[in-house]
Amino acid sequence: MDTKRFSLVRPTVQTPFFIDFSWWKEHDNNWRVYIAGFLCAEHQKSLAKNVQTENEYLDWIDPTTAEVQQVDALQHILIHHCARQVGFLDEHTTVVDAVFRALLAHQNQPMTPIELGTILGKQPEIILKTLSGPQVYKGIRPRQG
Repeated sequence: MDTKRFSLVRPTVQTPFFIDFSWWKEHDNNWRVYIAGFLCAEHQKSLAKNVQTENEYLDWIDPTTAEVQQVDALQHILIHHCARQVGFLDEHTTVVDAVFRALLAHQNQPMTPIELGTILGKQPEIILKTLSGPQVYKGIRPRQG
């Protein structure tokens, strides 16, 4: 079994975090149902029947590198459409949910607790303390290297 090793270097407020969807898929069989809860009303309606049963993939062209990648359609719709809708970032959520939503809204580009704190209006130290413990919340992990 191939397991990813954690770094012994403790994250700081300068350490970028991202949503590791491969971790998420390995640790929660219902990840698609959870992710579907973040879809906008339009996509919740149109994708409701297929969320649990189908892992649909599509070809996506990276705008920077022009590399074609197969991506999960549900993730792609969430990140590139639903997370960009007004009201997606809600100030009345837990730190973990707020960080999860902020990362989605920024196309899951790695962000430091300082950057996340600026976006969310939360203290970077609190974000760091929440995300740097031994438990991984919602696949949010520090970027290695």
